[in-house]
Amino acid sequence: MSSLLCLPFMAPIFSMSLAFLMIIASSNAQGPPSPGYSPSSGVSSAPFDQGFRNLWGPQHQRVDQGALTIWLDKSSGSGFKSLQPYQSGYFGAAMKLQPGYTAGVITSFYLSNNEDHPGNHDEIDIEFLGTTPDKPYTLQTNVYIRGSGDGNIIGREMKFHLWFDPTQDYHNYAMLWTPSEIIFFVDDVPIRRYPRKSDATFPTRPMWVYGSIWDASSWATENGKYKADYNHQPFVGRYTNFKLSGCSANGPASCRTLSASPSGSRGLSQQQVTAMNWVQSNYLVYDYCHDPKRDHTQTPEC
Repeated sequence: MSSLLCLPFMAPIFSMSLAFLMIIASSNAQGPPSPGYSPSSGVSSAPFDQGFRNLWGPQHQRVDQGALTIWLDKSSGSGFKSLQPYQSGYFGAAMKLQPGYTAGVITSFYLSNNEDHPGNHDEIDIEFLGTTPDKPYTLQTNVYIRGSGDGNIIGREMKFHLWFDPTQDYHNYAMLWTPSEIIFFVDDVPIRRYPRKSDATFPTRPMWVYGSIWDASSWATENGKYKADYNHQPFVGRYTNFKLSGCSANGPASCRTLSASPSGSRGLSQQQVTAMNWVQSNYLVYDYCHDPKRDHTQTPEC
């Protein structure tokens, strides 16, 4: 009898708890707080052909009204490369990913000088790690310095899930590389800042801008647990709204890179830091600095 009497009193408590959980879920679903500034607004969009050319897999690439589609099937993937190298700059593109089974497949947009310095190269990566239909895409950011990605792999990976479905629409992904820092952006929200703490842990040599789609079954999805399945081919990556604003490798020493913050100074504003902290609190799924399996004598910046 007493338990029945409790029911009317428990109902409001249950309703309040449910409402509280729904508010939390709703706040997460709304995405991060506004960073208050959009670095991309200071850079004009350019069609693919004005900034890039095909690098490999030309038969798996199509350009239509300045937008690019590349795809991977059992015969080949495809990649592209900027028309010139850069010493620093802001580099972005809007991308839309393939839904469904994409395990083992990498869709990327990145900076590298691996063709100029084979076996001793630098790299700044935005890579989408393919997935199975029951799990979200992982956005991997990475930095390699002077061969740390060659042979003895010393990556500096931070991996994120996203607060939206990247297969449903185009979203803007960008890297800002200055002499003092590297900042990764998603829809103008900073998700990671990698400061220059020493010359040994920061890329300083000119790099080209690349993008590609390729089979990385050996490691891309849950450390290689799930492989590319070509019953689901073709795997398609779509790019548009290309933004290239940088100091060319042969440009004047007086060239200055776009600032990440509204003040024009290096670093981020407090509002941008708040947005970045929100992303890292809610969507960061791996940080190399906090991996107990890593040898942190090789990553002193941690």
